[in-house]
Amino acid sequence: MKLLISLILVLLLSGLSTAQTVVERNEQLLKTAQELVDTGHKSEALVELFKMLNANGFDPAGYYNLGNAFARLGETEAAITAYRRAIEQRKGGYSRAYNNLGVVLLREGRWDESYDAFISALKIESFRYAEASYNLGRLYAARGQNDLAAREWRRALVADPKHTAAAEALARNANEEVIAVERAPVVKSATKSATSSAPKVSSTPPAVNRLTLDPTTFDFLQRARAASERGKLTEAIDNYRRVLSRQDGYFAPANLELSYALLSLKRHDEAFPLLLQVTQRDGARYPVSYFHLARLYELKGDLKLAEAAFTQAVSANVSANNQFLLDLSRVREKQGDFKGALEAMERYAALAEQQGQKPAWCDERLAQLRAKAQ
Repeated sequence: MKLLISLILVLLLSGLSTAQTVVERNEQLLKTAQELVDTGHKSEALVELFKMLNANGFDPAGYYNLGNAFARLGETEAAITAYRRAIEQRKGGYSRAYNNLGVVLLREGRWDESYDAFISALKIESFRYAEASYNLGRLYAARGQNDLAAREWRRALVADPKHTAAAEALARNANEEVIAVERAPVVKSATKSATSSAPKVSSTPPAVNRLTLDPTTFDFLQRARAASERGKLTEAIDNYRRVLSRQDGYFAPANLELSYALLSLKRHDEAFPLLLQVTQRDGARYPVSYFHLARLYELKGDLKLAEAAFTQAVSANVSANNQFLLDLSRVREKQGDFKGALEAMERYAALAEQQGQKPAWCDERLAQLRAKAQ
């Protein structure tokens, strides 16, 4: 028995020693990489960082810092891998890694994945994580959901009243779309004063793009959004449908948000008519609707319609998401339009380079399309 206990202790101490060695090794690799970056040796720094990424060992904080290092150097895919490893090693309980993962995905235009990352970060912190709320607001704004963006920035300020970026974003968003409860009609008095005939000038200008709902419908919308955030998609869908039934079948934010919930459940046939309605009636206000509609057309094999919808998404929103150009290039290539695919890819590369975010694989992809287009 004593021999068995001694053996267990040796194994435990050996495990602790190994874990400590992994952490120390990773700290040294990160330190060396930073020194190389500081002296202008980026390629040598990346060699050190990839050594760490390709090694095994338990070090969630180390992989989180590795993700940050890759993100600063523009190595997006490596950063994503590092953040996800940190999250996995913490068994999903790593809010800062989720938040930073969401930022990198947002920068890449991978909005659905970015949304999942920010929501995961907020759930861990019981929706009191200012930076994640701020970044989720940025995502909503990019998708044209300005009232939801404003809500997240207000939530960020509740969690951290000194969050300057959220306050500035909220101020910039002041004249964007607002969804409000309808006011009850004012009952005018039967008797008029001597000055009552003079028109009254309001000191507050009307809100721009103001959408109104009656109190009950507004409540259904808020219930739907809360359920969706918490992953209760069936409950969210029920409440979104209640909103639409009270709005003669159409209220653009509800149509759009209901379609997202249905897409998450892969109920594509139900999401399709909702997105189609938004593109036909409010596509300019919600250009992301073209993107999701295009994805559904592509899944159905309707590549011409997918190309047309991706083109609309690019025209309306390329400044916020040049990722749409990659989608456009892909569907053109599927149709054998290699010159068109190359043109979209060249536009993507030029925009990415302007933003200092040109991926490493970009030149290889351009070369492949140039060879096909000849």
